[in-house]
Amino acid sequence: MFTGIVEELGEVVALDLDGDSARLGVKAPVVSTDVVHGASIAVNGVCLTVVEMNDDVFTADVMRETLARSTLGGLRTGERVNVERAVRASDRLGGHIVQGHVDGIDEVQSRTPGEHWDVVRVGLPPTLARYVVEKGSIAVDGVSLTVSALGDDWFEISLIPTTLELTTLGLRKPGEWVNLEVDVIAKYVERLGRFPR
Repeated sequence: MFTGIVEELGEVVALDLDGDSARLGVKAPVVSTDVVHGASIAVNGVCLTVVEMNDDVFTADVMRETLARSTLGGLRTGERVNVERAVRASDRLGGHIVQGHVDGIDEVQSRTPGEHWDVVRVGLPPTLARYVVEKGSIAVDGVSLTVSALGDDWFEISLIPTTLELTTLGLRKPGEWVNLEVDVIAKYVERLGRFPR
């Protein structure tokens, strides 16, 4: 489990596609300080398992399902990515409960700069719209955010200077695709409502 509070902007140093899978290498000096084989790390909001460590670079295998449901397959060497280690049971939950299980992808539709923040509009797939509410939580590329406005097929997020500076969302332009994870509690509530007591 993660909190959606990005610890570091990592750098993609390798993405080796091999048929229906890939091996991803990310340089992340801060996160790599205590990462071991088998550890969970979220990369742009996707939970991956560390299979190799080499100094400040960790390597993870990415299977077909993950490549199909996320933006990881389109990464390029040198690209920056949001990186977060799994939360410890004793840590503060600074964002919201983020599983690292991407529910869908959509594109950045627009960004409107403010004096101290940017308002970013992102497309919302019809299959996810029922889980998103104004002032609710959503993870975009693994960043825990509050929905500031909502339409039938879009939502907006207001990005403060810290988020613009310390995550990839400060770099995302209209037309670029992002990973989306809706609030897991909303999915459980819907599922529970389908079954009589």
